[in-house]
Amino acid sequence: MQTPSDRHEYPAHWEADVVLRDGGTARVRPITTDDAERLVSFYEQVSDESKYYRFFAPYPRLSAKDVHRFTHHDFVDRVGLAATVGGEFIATVRYDRIDARGLPASAPADEAEVAFLVQDSHQGRGVASALLEHIAAVARERGIRRFAAEVLPANNKMIKVFTDAGYTQKRSFEDGVVRLEFDLEPTDRSLAVQHAREQRAEARSVKRLLAPGSVAVIGAGRARGGVGRSVLDNLRQAGFTGRLYAVNRALEEKELDGVPAHRSVRDIGEPVDLAVVAVPAEQVLDAVTECGEHGVQGLVVVSAGYAESGPAGRERQRELVRHARTYGMRIVGPNAFGVINTSPQVRLNASLAPEMPRPGRIGLFAQSGAIGIALLSRLHRRGGGVTGVTGVSTFVSSGNRADVSGNDVLQYWFDDPDTDVALMYLESIGNPRKFTRLARRTAAAKPLVVVQGARHGGAAPQGHAVRATRLPHATVSALLRQAGVIRVDTITELVDAGLLLARQPLPRGPRVAIVGNSESLGLLTYDACLAEGLRPLPPKDLTTAASAADFHRALSQALADDGCDAVVVTAIPAVGENSTADAALAEALRSSAAAAPAKPVLVVHVELGGLAEALSAAASTAPQAAGPAAGAAPGAARRFHPADGTAPAQPGPATGPDSRLIPAYPAAERAVRALAEAVKYAQWRLDAEEPGKVPEYEDIDEKGAAGLIDGLLGRGEGLTLDGPDTCALLGRYGIDVHRALPAPTPDDAVAAAGALGYPVALKTTAPHLRHRADLGGVRLDLADEEQLRRAYAELTALFGTPAVLRPVVQRMAPRGVDTVVRAVIDPAAGAVLSFGLAGAASELLGDTAHRLVPVTDRDAASLVRSIRTAPLLFGWRGSAPVDTAALEQLMLRVSRLVDDHPEVVAVALEPVVVAPTGISVLGATVRLARAPIRDDLGPRTLPVV
Repeated sequence: MQTPSDRHEYPAHWEADVVLRDGGTARVRPITTDDAERLVSFYEQVSDESKYYRFFAPYPRLSAKDVHRFTHHDFVDRVGLAATVGGEFIATVRYDRIDARGLPASAPADEAEVAFLVQDSHQGRGVASALLEHIAAVARERGIRRFAAEVLPANNKMIKVFTDAGYTQKRSFEDGVVRLEFDLEPTDRSLAVQHAREQRAEARSVKRLLAPGSVAVIGAGRARGGVGRSVLDNLRQAGFTGRLYAVNRALEEKELDGVPAHRSVRDIGEPVDLAVVAVPAEQVLDAVTECGEHGVQGLVVVSAGYAESGPAGRERQRELVRHARTYGMRIVGPNAFGVINTSPQVRLNASLAPEMPRPGRIGLFAQSGAIGIALLSRLHRRGGGVTGVTGVSTFVSSGNRADVSGNDVLQYWFDDPDTDVALMYLESIGNPRKFTRLARRTAAAKPLVVVQGARHGGAAPQGHAVRATRLPHATVSALLRQAGVIRVDTITELVDAGLLLARQPLPRGPRVAIVGNSESLGLLTYDACLAEGLRPLPPKDLTTAASAADFHRALSQALADDGCDAVVVTAIPAVGENSTADAALAEALRSSAAAAPAKPVLVVHVELGGLAEALSAAASTAPQAAGPAAGAAPGAARRFHPADGTAPAQPGPATGPDSRLIPAYPAAERAVRALAEAVKYAQWRLDAEEPGKVPEYEDIDEKGAAGLIDGLLGRGEGLTLDGPDTCALLGRYGIDVHRALPAPTPDDAVAAAGALGYPVALKTTAPHLRHRADLGGVRLDLADEEQLRRAYAELTALFGTPAVLRPVVQRMAPRGVDTVVRAVIDPAAGAVLSFGLAGAASELLGDTAHRLVPVTDRDAASLVRSIRTAPLLFGWRGSAPVDTAALEQLMLRVSRLVDDHPEVVAVALEPVVVAPTGISVLGATVRLARAPIRDDLGPRTLPVV
């Protein structure tokens, strides 16, 4: 039990679980007075050499005074943290605040001396690096800005911990000791180092689950049909290459169908890497304890009865995760369908799937077992849905995702050489900021296709403990697309896109050739291309009498055309056609496509099951030995041409199991939709190579804005600024808001117009009429006092008294297009910038575009152009184009404001009139609150359960 020490309450929020370099986990927590015995036991297990490096002298044991000093902290000026596994210390770190002379001090002194000690058997696991991140975060919280450390020159490991951390540092050598001083403010390099370590550690933790050397199935019974026995049979039938064990307390036998059987994991005389737990929920904790004591590295918990069953189950789930992490184990589940790895070196089917998928290049992640079954089945079978055979590299169905999540699997797939395309079914996103960061990095290397379930339910599914987001689904979808995610709406579209991306190169543009033996099907495909924003060429009709040679010739001509980026082949059955003809047509298409490996080919077939099977005759989507063809998109054509880089000019036999696979679709709309997603993704890849810059502005007064915000927040939390304060704050960032003077009476309105200068606008600011020009609450171009008084009388006669209307007078702005620029801080996703045209029509149609902050110059340009009504800004139907460059600069300044000052939780500029030259901000609202905690800038931690 943790208790408070000297002066301050125990800081429970410093407790965290971390993933170490080897994929195991450890618990980081403050050291308290209750830890004396643990500290002594830990120190006894440290080697004499490590003790010498820590204290610069032989130090065989800790004195009572030492133990008291190292366990009594005030959690401000003296702090100690320990990394624990199984409740025992494996490493410690402490800091002591010092003054300029190196003597003990209190605030405002902002420097501290830091020292580590790591148990020898745990050195090399990245424990010290993780502890440095956490002690640095604690120090920053307590007002410490700089660490100093003295290290013996021979202690290369500890010197490397400090120098590799990425902080700005100074190094000196005196009196035989290396002195390191470094600032604790995160830098781009320190964050990059932290993210790289996070990726390696989390990828390794997933690899330990997917590539174990030995597996124990806990709960495997004698009778077939039970969950545990089914998993055991699936593992055995898949040909798992490692050691396999059956565990069940009721077993008397020594074997189950040739698999060694034991009553407890403790009875297994060899190491166990992975345990699949399939026992009733009330027995799971005992099984986890046995696994932890035996040194099991990871768990797949298929047992149900957890958070999906209600509050009691949710608490049971929390206890399960806490208990497993105590022993350094990670969990897939609970309520999981299981994991699969088709690699010939592993052949792991630790799931409830009765059949092992074919090996291939597609990675699958599903939070739902039912959807996981559907995905595996659809990718596995021929016919029905998307026909053809494709292969899976790895599959993870996370169930309640209490621990291992989609983020962890993305970390693994990022540098997995066996995975070329990632498909994910998500019902919740536990950490959207992290997911978008990982997705952006993954998408730059390989396609990531996501379908999100439970989009409109308003809450996470039962069993998913995730933070809430206030953003609508359309906004989340737009942010995922910004990160390079291929967002689709259905499981069918997920598989459609995945098949294309796994089998074909990325298109270099939107130009599509259409060839086939049906004029009607060609026209349907043409229309579908237009609907998806592609640029189809006129369809080429080969007539129903076309032979395989005719298809080969037409496809070869289309692929050779420099004005074509992709080809869709449409095929209907001819009278008397049989399976032999189907096979001949497939060979013709495949050999023609092989001659132009840089362009994707898709087939739309109608009632040609034999053609679909023949096109997918290869058993694998394994990559080819040869590299991409010249002119192909980066990384796009790396797997689809023969190993020697050539292909026969005429129809001929396939080149074997690695021949190019052509995806076949039973409907034109499905094929074209998949192609359109590939086109957008290819363009995103090109754009990502030059992501743009966040500009610097000399006229921005960041320090002045910070002082103003601090002063305003002194008035209270959740503050909506009044007009003058809003103008003052925005003015610090070069954003000029037109003055709006209150006009409670007609005479006040005339006086305001005199101060501003005619012509003026008179408008109401009542909540029910604000920003609703369509309701008539605005009068424009009032040129003199007479017009102003008449307009004032009309408004009050129509809508009510001035006290209700709250009228204001504003100088007229140049005519242009009315737009809206907003920024909001979402607790889950972070800061989001939004843009759209002003007016009820845009709101009704949801025609708003979104980008994550900070926004680059390229983001701002794309933001303006990504709304459906964007043509109104660029001279639609002969109107004058407006100054979109000035609009982009405004959005960049708003982005900088909310990025520099997280206390600015909402900004709304409405309307922003964009004229042919310049912009006018006619209305602005700013809301302030204390800055929310940014967990993406803190030390690495696993999600809190």
